[in-house]
Amino acid sequence: MTDTRHDYVLPEQLRVGLFVELELGWMAHPFPKGSFKISSERQIETLRGLGLPRIRVVPARSDPPPAAASALEPLPAPSPADAEPEEATPEQDRRAHRRALLEAQRQSLAHCDAQFGAALRGYTTVLETLRSDPAQAAGACRALVEGIVADVLQQGESSIRLLSETQGDRACMHPVNVTVLSLLLGKALGLDTQALQDLGTAAFLHDIGKIELPERVRWMDSQLSAADYRVYQDHVAHGLLLGRSLALSDGALAALAEHHEAMDASGFPRQLAGAAISLPGKILALVNRYDNMCNPARPATAVTPHEALSLIFSQMKQRYDGVVLAAFIRMMGVYPPGSVVQLSDAHYALVVSVNSARPLKPRVLVHDPAVPSTEALILDLERADAPGIRRSLKPASLPRAVFDYLSPRARICYFFERAMALDRVEVPA
Repeated sequence: MTDTRHDYVLPEQLRVGLFVELELGWMAHPFPKGSFKISSERQIETLRGLGLPRIRVVPARSDPPPAAASALEPLPAPSPADAEPEEATPEQDRRAHRRALLEAQRQSLAHCDAQFGAALRGYTTVLETLRSDPAQAAGACRALVEGIVADVLQQGESSIRLLSETQGDRACMHPVNVTVLSLLLGKALGLDTQALQDLGTAAFLHDIGKIELPERVRWMDSQLSAADYRVYQDHVAHGLLLGRSLALSDGALAALAEHHEAMDASGFPRQLAGAAISLPGKILALVNRYDNMCNPARPATAVTPHEALSLIFSQMKQRYDGVVLAAFIRMMGVYPPGSVVQLSDAHYALVVSVNSARPLKPRVLVHDPAVPSTEALILDLERADAPGIRRSLKPASLPRAVFDYLSPRARICYFFERAMALDRVEVPA
């Protein structure tokens, strides 16, 4: 019988050969499994980056330590200087505070990037096993969506976080983006756990029918001929067939079938209207459209997140449920993450985070030539002394030095985190 007794080590005590058991949900770390033997220094760096105060290990499943490290050397007795450290100067305190804020900022972004990456890998797994092993594909999808739903419900107030440039292609990033935003919007609209599970499943799989289409028509484009557009529309029917092979719930199948329907009956494939469309279907249709505008098949036609919301509200609102659209705008803020803005003090900035419950004052990365971009602190515009936003800008209109500093994203990718996680990350007074 395997000895499963465990112990705990500090992050700095990690070494190759230790068998670790992460006491985290699978979406909270980037590893394929939560229990494994450390095999590389890279894994150790990633484990330390999780910010855990201690890490559980199983000695019986670990490799013995090198002989030189088999015993711990006693700590030297403290010297008088150690016993009475010199008092830090205000400047040293300020620098230490800034370093702590920068580290918290980096860890927050790294954590969200890791979660998004795990979801991308999950989507790839579903696609790879969809035909050969539908049961495995369904299980992978169910586990991933259940994990995200649980995190959304446990978060309390959530911040929608702009990610760094993310690995993967659009075919994987789009469904993950749509899943994250749909679930946050569904929570804001009061959907219960089962409805959120159905919505998340439909969002995650809404485009799987495209694997049955020719490559040239997998993405909606204004340059498609009428005949190709009809072929493109068939991806909904293909998706439903694949969804049934995965034994999806009726609620998930309904939302998947409705992700291109519109309130004014101008959608497809059934030209449904108004109350004939389910609430999850209304949510999915809106979020899908928003992400397609920000991340189109042809990047040259992309609009900024601020422009996407403005265009939907001013030119397309008849297509979307008014309550759902209003909730989406409240959640994303007037300037969603990824928007490039100019502040009232004339500084340029990139919106990187919006508290979905308090979206009017986002958090921004401010261009400051006196501070290296790698050391720039996020500024919370909810602070009383913070400037406001004067206007939204197209990234191409920025001066070159500002563009290089802010690095506006070619692809907009989002994840979410507990709102409090970034409340501490602001320029100290």
